[in-house]
Amino acid sequence: MTFEQFNLHPAIMDGIRSVGYSEPTPIQAQAIPPALEGRDLIGLAQTGTGKTAAFVLPMLQKLLRGPRGKLRGLIISPTRELAEQIYESIKGLSQHTGIRSMAIYGGVGMDPQKSKLRTGMDIVVACPGRLLDHVWQGTIDFTDVEMLVIDEADRMFDMGFLPDIRKILKCLMHERQTLLFSATMPDDVRKLVRDVLNDPVTVQIGQVAPANTVTHALYPVRQDLKTSLLKTLLKQTDMDSVLVFTRTKHRTERVALALAQSGLKVASIQGNLSQYRRQAALDGFKDGTFKVLVATDIASRGIDVSDVSHVINYDMPDTADTYIHRIGRTGRIGKTGDAFTFVCAEDEPMVKSIEKVLKSPIERRSVDGFKYDAPEPVKTAPPHQPRHTRPQNPASGSDHNRRRTPAFHRRLSPQSI
Repeated sequence: MTFEQFNLHPAIMDGIRSVGYSEPTPIQAQAIPPALEGRDLIGLAQTGTGKTAAFVLPMLQKLLRGPRGKLRGLIISPTRELAEQIYESIKGLSQHTGIRSMAIYGGVGMDPQKSKLRTGMDIVVACPGRLLDHVWQGTIDFTDVEMLVIDEADRMFDMGFLPDIRKILKCLMHERQTLLFSATMPDDVRKLVRDVLNDPVTVQIGQVAPANTVTHALYPVRQDLKTSLLKTLLKQTDMDSVLVFTRTKHRTERVALALAQSGLKVASIQGNLSQYRRQAALDGFKDGTFKVLVATDIASRGIDVSDVSHVINYDMPDTADTYIHRIGRTGRIGKTGDAFTFVCAEDEPMVKSIEKVLKSPIERRSVDGFKYDAPEPVKTAPPHQPRHTRPQNPASGSDHNRRRTPAFHRRLSPQSI
């Protein structure tokens, strides 16, 4: 099949050629025709299958047939990184059409976004929270929206955006075309489909499981030895571009600092960083300035890097679905990749859940020469608190509750590490 068979506008075809697309991926081949017909659609596909173009191309085709300068295409995305990724794709594919687009997300000032909206945007890609901020302030108008896309729907609900999505949909009660894309179909997604989609076409590419281009391996190790094992693996294994997932923001910072001190080119992203710092880290990872990117799960869907050779789960994910989302960053669109996971004794139940999804046991490996029997660190009692000294909040030093900017990020910017 070729893109010419979709009978797209010549200006869109020029954009397709400009970005170097040769032939449609399976999700594009199956989703674009019904979307061009104006049908509501459910797209079930793993990350890295080319689904962004599957909704961007029909949206461009629809918008070229009507007035300009009014918001007619709205795309809702769970993360800032994914919103930017979709926006960049729209810019490339629409470069010969004159269609105007922008991305809206938190972590940056609202005033520049308001100014740009006032100039008349045809397409807006937005994260739910910031989009609602504009709704409440009256700086965005949904009256002319003809096509709504909800991308990464399952991830949206994982991150607690369901109430925000419901509020946005109440502002879009008029007739429109709705496309919903998701890697999995939990109950919340099914309920939303029933509530907001009208006789949708369902397109599913493959099984809701990791791509078969990814090799999986488990590395049993004590918690206190994970950082040492990670350093050893990175130095002994031929890895081009490595994405390391940790469970918490604080651990992300500590692991990145340890790798930087051992001479590796590393950056990190997590929720406490400003948008500028996050984008600088992502850009450096994409262009090869940094070989390793350490991240929390906020990055598992938002990183559009086609050549990630390895995903390393420093911490075991909480669910099998999260495992799928994480390792979906490697082995993309036919390329091969490796997924390594560090496991402790308490992780065994989750290992079984993941193996059930994979429908096969995962190979267990060890690293030659690594000192798995190194003495455990001695745990010291906290210093005695003077009776009249205000006690420290016991949660203030925990991985989940640290709010101040850590010394690591004050000392080291993505450019410096």
